[in-house]
Amino acid sequence: MDEAPYSPEATARWNPTGTAGQEPQRSSPDPVGQRCACVAGGPTLMPDKRLIKLRFEQAAATYEQQAQVQLLVADRLLALLASATPGTKPARILEIGCCTGLLTEKIIDRFPALAHLTVSDLVDAFEQCVSRKTDRLSDRVLFLAGDIEKVELPARYDLIISSSTLQWVHDLPSLCRKLAGHLNPGGTLALALYGRENLREIRTVTGLGLRYMDLEQLMAVVGEEFELLAAEQSRETLWFPDPISVLHHLRATGVNAVGQRPWTRRQLNGFLAEYGQRFSGPRGVRLTYHPMYIVARPRP
Repeated sequence: MDEAPYSPEATARWNPTGTAGQEPQRSSPDPVGQRCACVAGGPTLMPDKRLIKLRFEQAAATYEQQAQVQLLVADRLLALLASATPGTKPARILEIGCCTGLLTEKIIDRFPALAHLTVSDLVDAFEQCVSRKTDRLSDRVLFLAGDIEKVELPARYDLIISSSTLQWVHDLPSLCRKLAGHLNPGGTLALALYGRENLREIRTVTGLGLRYMDLEQLMAVVGEEFELLAAEQSRETLWFPDPISVLHHLRATGVNAVGQRPWTRRQLNGFLAEYGQRFSGPRGVRLTYHPMYIVARPRP
């Protein structure tokens, strides 16, 4: 029932407007102990880096208010890293896709004695956000602005970590090869990105979304360059009072970066009606996130 096609009128790219809606409720995680880039169920959309940069710039002021799942994912990634590499104290760390610094702050708390932290993001405006959370590091932190697939990394690291970012890259295998070349011997790669069921409700109704990997595919890609130490995935469900609040949530977190043509009023009303019909429950309407986690080390 959920996968029935939506009418062609509603397959226009979405560009929701307005401010963030009511605070969503999150369900308990649904872990699956199984073993991702990027559109299933509709037109294939290569992530548009220019549009991604614009949407996240626009969401900078509201991101942390709505990033409940991203915060949970950052916590789980650090926990998995700790269990897979007990006692590890990396001196030099690279964080990819720092955004407003949710994970950055946790990295500093977890590894207070680190000698150097490079934080990178496509959005150069995030430097100001991150600087407020890294001021205790003084000259031990470097902000690197630009596309991680293209920028030259300035050093080698003991830990390269990224959360809620790499689903946006164009060529994950090539990026893995690049990162492997910038890890010190005995270093660690820790990644969290989103899988095939991510935002499935949006994709079902509109036919649009990223072409996500599943966990088995992600493990195969990373496994080409790295020895896998841990891999897992979960489903996280947010509940909202109504479909328009779902769109406000996506806009407030910058996740509405898969298209730029505004909807007509008729298309918006069609989306709201269809979404409410398909995905309503006793707690409102749902939105699914599908985080996947990998911890690995370079092959000898």
